[in-house]
Amino acid sequence: MSTRENPVYETLLVERREDRVVVTLHRPEARNAISGRMIAELHRVCEDLEREPKLMLLTGHGGVFAGGADIAELRRRGRDDALRGINSRLFERMRRLPLPTVAAVDGWALGGGAELAYACDIRIAGPHAVFGNPEPGLGILAGAGACWRLRELVGESVAKQILLAGRTLDAAAALACGLVMDVVPADRLITEANVLLDRMALSSALALRLTKLVTDAPGAHPVADDLAQAVLFESPDKAERMTRFLEKNGGRS
Repeated sequence: MSTRENPVYETLLVERREDRVVVTLHRPEARNAISGRMIAELHRVCEDLEREPKLMLLTGHGGVFAGGADIAELRRRGRDDALRGINSRLFERMRRLPLPTVAAVDGWALGGGAELAYACDIRIAGPHAVFGNPEPGLGILAGAGACWRLRELVGESVAKQILLAGRTLDAAAALACGLVMDVVPADRLITEANVLLDRMALSSALALRLTKLVTDAPGAHPVADDLAQAVLFESPDKAERMTRFLEKNGGRS
């Protein structure tokens, strides 16, 4: 059962389900541009997911993911605002959410909108998706993670094409370089994203959480694998899942 919540959000539509939260960026008058208000509301979503971990699906309203940051607000920001990391701290917080996050992207995902999608664990695209970081044309850099996160996602060469040469990636190019997992028809984008989350939800939540922690840890080390596995080996969920597997297969591995 799902419920639509709630009137206190002005820039988001938030749907809470038993095993996931579906968040839709909703500023139709501004191509879902990321405003200070939206940042604050996304922080509230993160706070909820840190307190009660669930999967998250993030998408945009009206065939657009997010057309970038709110330029009118951005123009007023100065040095002290940059040092506060208004966008970057949110996106890093989203990146560190306990359970996996999926961005369902169709239409424009530009500037801060692209960086928000990059911060999710997995991206799935509609046929009209376009990713890009045109910030240098506005006299700034992509300062909310793209300058280093994009390199990790698509490699140095493609990252520099986007960040320095102004290249945009359409859905086919994003799929070819591994930025997105799949490209699906626009009218099935949310359905297919939820199918992906359904598949994740079949796994142990604790195993997903620890796998994400180890995968994201800087300087990966076998000790991290061993410690995480030690926790999982002692979990009742592991014993129950392996027992079901063996019973289903007649005791064979």
